[in-house]
Order: sequence, then structure tokens, then C-alpha cells
Amino acid sequence: MFGKRTDGRRIKGVDPIVQITPYLMPMRCDAQVFLQHRVDMDRMNKYIRKLRQERNETITHMQLFIAAYVRSVSKNPEVNRFIMNRRFYARNNLSCAFTILKNPGDYSEGEAVVKLKFDPYDTLFDVRDRFNAAVEAERKDTPSNVSNKLAAAVFKIPGLPSFLVALVKFLDKHDMCPKTLIEELPFYVGAYITNTASIGLHHVNHHIYNFGNVGMFFSLGTTEQVAVTNEEGTSMKRFLPIGIVVDERVCAGAYYAKFFADMKYFLNHPEDLEVPPETVRFDKDCEYSEPKVNKE
Repeated sequence: MFGKRTDGRRIKGVDPIVQITPYLMPMRCDAQVFLQHRVDMDRMNKYIRKLRQERNETITHMQLFIAAYVRSVSKNPEVNRFIMNRRFYARNNLSCAFTILKNPGDYSEGEAVVKLKFDPYDTLFDVRDRFNAAVEAERKDTPSNVSNKLAAAVFKIPGLPSFLVALVKFLDKHDMCPKTLIEELPFYVGAYITNTASIGLHHVNHHIYNFGNVGMFFSLGTTEQVAVTNEEGTSMKRFLPIGIVVDERVCAGAYYAKFFADMKYFLNHPEDLEVPPETVRFDKDCEYSEPKVNKE
């Protein structure tokens, strides 16, 4: 309440042009900007093979993408802000959420959402370890867990789901949303990432939810083959297409441009992600950290 939240610190001194945007565009769906990007899949595959053959390290494309996101946020904290009730907040964590199949071999078992927090000094291997631990834990979970039982009970009472969603939105708007809900719900993260290639679909430009405070949505699609012409002639190359949607109100376009340039660099030079960054930038009075995964 009064500008204090469990997931962020209110920031002031925002550029007036940026500060007026939540008044002109009160909802995220008003302020969505759609982008397309392609990553050199051949270069990524070469790096992943080299790690496996020379160092016995296994990395997936999804883990590599998330590591590039984590490192780029550590250099550009402005994109990790969010807006609630026309106020600007610096998020006090570096987080993302993504959807997985409960059983990759059987679509009928349904999906699950994994929410992860990272440390801004994480390396590619730290990101991989966090990713693997969270996915393994989620897939070991049973359908009879407390969350599923609670959700099933809620939907048995007519009108209760609408009331609860409206209540959470009201509490969130006035900075009174319980910490437990913010920690558990996947709508309170810096980015939501969906790997539509895993179910054989092309990339999409997915909407940003008005519920919660997600400010970025990435969609990784099926591999494309594209004719590329250079001084050596024309050849076919494979690219990973990415659909991107961002909330343009969060920060000035120059910050987004720098952030995406950094992501592109790290995806093309993943070896730089093997070591921690020399420096990390934080918003004022909003430093945070996340303990490493216990692999014992």
C-alpha cells in the first residue's frame, strides 16, 4: 500500500514523456509493441555440440535463450520495471515463467507453468541448473497436489472465480496483493517465454496479460531455412524465429534497443555467458540476489 510492494520498489524521476504514457495507455494491451527477430540456429547448434563433445556439458536452446535474457537484464535494468496503477516500479527480482508439458511424450497429461528467479551474476550453467531443477520438480509433482485441489474447488462454486480474480486485481492495484500470491502466480515476472517449437508450431506474437505485471513475452518458433547472400555467394541457413511483445510504457525505446542488441550479441556469442558479468547495473535502491541451486 502507498507505493510499497513485495515485488518491487517505486521509482521516481522518470522521464516526463515516459511518465505520461500510463495515463494515455492505462492497460498493457493498449501499449503492446510487436517485434520479430531471428537467431542464427547453425551457430547455436555448433556451440551446443562443442560443449557436449569437448566438455560433456549439456545445454538446450531454451536454456541458452534464457541465459541471454538474464545477462541482458543485468546490463539494462530499465526493461525489468513494471507499471501498476500508473506508478513505475523497479522489480526486485530477475525472473521469467514458461510453460512445459507435464509429460513430453504424452500431450494428454496437460501443461504446467514453471516460474524461475535468477541472480544477475548467473552464468549459462547457473541458468541451466536452475532450469533443470525447476522442471524436474514440476514434472515429479502429482495431479492431486494442493494447488490443483484448490483450483478445482473454486470452479465448483458459480461466480467464485470471477470474484476472486476481481479481488486480486483490486488488491494488486492498491499494492495490497499478498506476497504468497505474487510468489506463486506466473503473471508476476519480468518475462514470459513460450517455446511453441516444442509442439511443432511457428512463432507467434503473444499478447501481454493485463493481469499481473509481465512486461515482455517471447515466443520461440520452429526453425526456418532462409537464403542468405554475402560476398561468398548465396547459401541456405537455419534461423530460430522469435516473436516478441513488450509494454512500451515501461521505459524509453532506447533502453529496449540496447537490451535487444545485447540479447542478440549473447545469442551469437554464447561463450561470453560461461563466466559471470564483470559488473551488474541495478535501479537505485533495488539490488537483489538469488542463492545458487543446491545440486547435492
